[in-house]
Amino acid sequence: MNFQGSRRRGEDGIAMVIDFLLSNARLVLGVGGAAMLGIATLAVKRLIERAGRAAEDEKVKEKMAESWEELSLVTSSPTLITNGIEGVVLKHVAKAAKQQKDDLCQQSPVSSLEVSGPESKSRRIQLSVVTLQHRLQQFYHSRAALAPLDVHRAQSLALDICTEIQGFLHGRQPDMPLGEMSLGGSLLDDLQVVCADHACLLVPLLLEASLWRLIPGEETLLTHPLHWMVRRVNLEYFPRGQSYWDRYLVGGYLSAEAVVNMFTKAVMETINWPSISSSMDCSVRPVLGGPELKLEIRPQDEDGDDQPLFITVLPLLRQEDVVLTAQPELTSPWVNAWHLSLYPWETQRLVQLDAADGGCRRHTLKILKAACRLNHALRPLHAAALANVILHLSDGESDWSEISLETRFQQCVTEMIGYLEQGALQSYFKPAVNLLSGLSEDQVDQVGFMLYCAVSEPEILLM
Repeated sequence: MNFQGSRRRGEDGIAMVIDFLLSNARLVLGVGGAAMLGIATLAVKRLIERAGRAAEDEKVKEKMAESWEELSLVTSSPTLITNGIEGVVLKHVAKAAKQQKDDLCQQSPVSSLEVSGPESKSRRIQLSVVTLQHRLQQFYHSRAALAPLDVHRAQSLALDICTEIQGFLHGRQPDMPLGEMSLGGSLLDDLQVVCADHACLLVPLLLEASLWRLIPGEETLLTHPLHWMVRRVNLEYFPRGQSYWDRYLVGGYLSAEAVVNMFTKAVMETINWPSISSSMDCSVRPVLGGPELKLEIRPQDEDGDDQPLFITVLPLLRQEDVVLTAQPELTSPWVNAWHLSLYPWETQRLVQLDAADGGCRRHTLKILKAACRLNHALRPLHAAALANVILHLSDGESDWSEISLETRFQQCVTEMIGYLEQGALQSYFKPAVNLLSGLSEDQVDQVGFMLYCAVSEPEILLM
């Protein structure tokens, strides 16, 4: 999606509102609430007045070009106007400006009205930076970081489910070659944000090394770097039936979809979940009807907190540092394709970089993840895209100390806007993979619009 595209219908009204708000927001920070109210009222008035104009006003265009040169980076979308995004921006910018004004007043005993000239401007800029640093830290501790008690409780529930499933499979199908089941994902790696509401149960399948070969995605007929295949080999010496997993062959390849269907019947539809719910003192039920193997757990706490915990059961194959997962929702319509998970590589790389220089990369990632989860317009940005932006940025930036948190946060926002403008974000470990390919044009437009607003007012992402 190119943000430098042609002007679209309805752009003039919303662009003028944003032009006025963002170009004057920093001037408002030093005045009282009455001025803020006046600006918001004037902005709404301008929006209503210009909505009724049928012909475009050339003078307005010239004024916008002179007062806002950066507007060429992004264009308003009819979808944004239809969804009332102008109201969201008005509310968020006003709230952010008011909050930052209050923070500045609390931190500085000198009123902004008592200081004038270049010294006043420099002082306001310095205080604004300190405030952003403080706001980022506050947002991290209040929204991004999880309470240790909540993490422990979620992990305990997930481990209980893990024990139940593993015991059931060993009892019902003792000949199924499975490795030790374990927890994985963001809950285990301390990368989950907002609330501890999902976990991943890893179910490793054990394959005979002499009977199976993992084929990289680039070498398959699919030519997709993330779609690997698992071929049955040495059939002339070890015919079908020698391996337990031969029963899930489709066209000479181990079918990920067939394996998932087997686990759906053997686990989701067979285990006595009401009995498990009674023994665990919580409600456990399978989430059926989708391609994922997912369980929903609702603890019955004394304080009435019934926040559900979703556990994804994930069959996988491991060979050295390669992890292939059976996720038909990612590899459809190819029934034989296995998904190459880049998550272990990305997580390990972030840990290594932070350990080497005491950096805040994972700290920054959690803030970005929380901001995207809490902001509806940014939800299409997945954690993988955010992690890769940080990894790419780490190649050029060496200072990831805590004192540079606000600078790196703003750089990540700016970098993401650039990737959205290009329509491509290359995976750090697989450059052929575009991590933005799953976004629609409207989603790119909405995400880019919100991030562009955050360039001038980053506080709108921290609410």
